[in-house]
Amino acid sequence: MKASKHSPRALLCSVLLSIPLFGQAETVNWTNWLTGQISKHPDVMAATEQAAARNSDAEASEQPLYNPELSVGADRTGSENNFEAGLSQTIDWSDQQGALKDKAKLIRLSAQADLNETILAQTSESLFALVEWRAATRAEEIAESQQHRLDALLDQVEQRQQAGDLGRTDAELLFLSLSQQLSELAQAKAAVDQAQARVRELLPDWQPQDGGIPGHIWPALESRVDNDNLLAHPSIAAARARWQVLRSEAEVARRRAAASPTVGLSGGRDGGENLVGLTFSIPLNVRNNYRAEIQAANRRSLEAEARFQALYRKQQYDLAGARAAWKRYDTQLRRWTELSQGRVQRSADLLEKQWQVGDLSTSEYLQALGQRAESLKTGIELEKLAQLGLIELLSQSGELITLFQY
Repeated sequence: MKASKHSPRALLCSVLLSIPLFGQAETVNWTNWLTGQISKHPDVMAATEQAAARNSDAEASEQPLYNPELSVGADRTGSENNFEAGLSQTIDWSDQQGALKDKAKLIRLSAQADLNETILAQTSESLFALVEWRAATRAEEIAESQQHRLDALLDQVEQRQQAGDLGRTDAELLFLSLSQQLSELAQAKAAVDQAQARVRELLPDWQPQDGGIPGHIWPALESRVDNDNLLAHPSIAAARARWQVLRSEAEVARRRAAASPTVGLSGGRDGGENLVGLTFSIPLNVRNNYRAEIQAANRRSLEAEARFQALYRKQQYDLAGARAAWKRYDTQLRRWTELSQGRVQRSADLLEKQWQVGDLSTSEYLQALGQRAESLKTGIELEKLAQLGLIELLSQSGELITLFQY
């Protein structure tokens, strides 16, 4: 089925123009896949149907208010058959339909903004989950590697102990380290299982072999939104649209309070004589002038305006906070990368050689291996925080959807 211009697929998929040419094809394929997955999620499907229902409500608001009325009557007086037929029409004197048409346009804008808000939240959560899963799998790899290294070290210690090169204390220290590592590996694998379940819940067809967010996506993700552009943020646009819809309802209530006259034309026969009649009626808003309804609609409009202003103000601070946090994490990640420069990866073999020749005691060697593992996990954590911070920044700015349009 061809997607409409307002479908989640059309809202999300895109080519990131700032990506180098060699990465565009891969980006299109991945963003198309991500879009398809998000559009399959029940929350997005429900929001899509809700938007369609509200569009139907808007279409209903655009219809004429009053249908003509046909009346027919007949009676018999003596030998004469009498009948009468009439047609009447209520006139929209205050142009309620004009106000309702304006309201219909705003309902459509509100429906689209609410749908965008759901898609933005779903996209953000999905990317968060992919980042968490990738970090968990890398932490699991480090834990497994550390355990394999300790297992191999245990064999060497036992051989050297039999040869009289090492004492029993070294074996006990290694046993304690290995026992602790078993617990860390179990926790790491459990974290992967939990992260994997979360991704599968958000992206129905995702499998672990599909991996996380491709590396070529990250360089193109850059926020250019400032406070002046925040009105386009789905949450802000939705709040603004709700305010405008309620403001239009206040105008509809004001016009509805005005009396709408009804004009009728009738004809027939009575006692053998032809009859032609013209009627005119108008409600007399004496006992109820509908002022309370107008005031209530105005108050609801003012409430929605205040909530919109409060949300807009809050979003400005949320955006500033997200940008500051991302910059902090990104700076620390760059610093860690400069400091490591491959040293952490090469350090394991170097430490083992120093232990073999006796430059390091077993306790020092185990401590150094632990510090190396912690350094690797620190790099993973910093990268995760920087990526999560960037996604949060793009979510707070509202660009997470517009970056994926085509």
